[in-house]
Amino acid sequence: MTTAPLSPLDAERADLLAQLATARSALTTTARGLSDEQAGERPTVSALCLGGLIKHVASIEEGWMRFAVEGPSAMRYDLPEGVTWADFAAGTAREFPQWAIDHQNDFRMLPGETLAGILARYEEVAARTEEVVAAVPDLSATHPLPEAPWNEPGAMRSVRRVLMHVIAETAQHAGHADIMRETLDGQKST
Repeated sequence: MTTAPLSPLDAERADLLAQLATARSALTTTARGLSDEQAGERPTVSALCLGGLIKHVASIEEGWMRFAVEGPSAMRYDLPEGVTWADFAAGTAREFPQWAIDHQNDFRMLPGETLAGILARYEEVAARTEEVVAAVPDLSATHPLPEAPWNEPGAMRSVRRVLMHVIAETAQHAGHADIMRETLDGQKST
């Protein structure tokens, strides 16, 4: 029995999802065999821990997939009344927005969080990504990026470019995670 070849669009989707799955695996493999305490340790001078790094990547992927479906309203960077971007960047804002607090908390394991729970959430995010990619009618569909100092005014992103960004971000953080794991206990994930 032979199967019909995938259409070019379906083949592209499959290739992008396979590459993302490879990057995810490289990231999550770094945490294999760690206790919750080890996953929450900060083995380098940065504030990063392996559990937090996986949380961060899951959060980023989830946010970009919402953007792919909903557009810029899925990623809002509003500041509290009277706070400027200069205050925010300098760390002198009298109040910080919840999105910024949540972003910082993504880099650490909070009380009550477990590595198993973080990995399970990442699996849910991955499953949702596959649903979104399968359902989006066109990978070339674009949305304007939300207003923020790090986004060029008027910039647009296609679903394809969003996926490539998520793949790159995941792969980059997998490299960070590999260094952190080796620093923790000498183990290498590759």
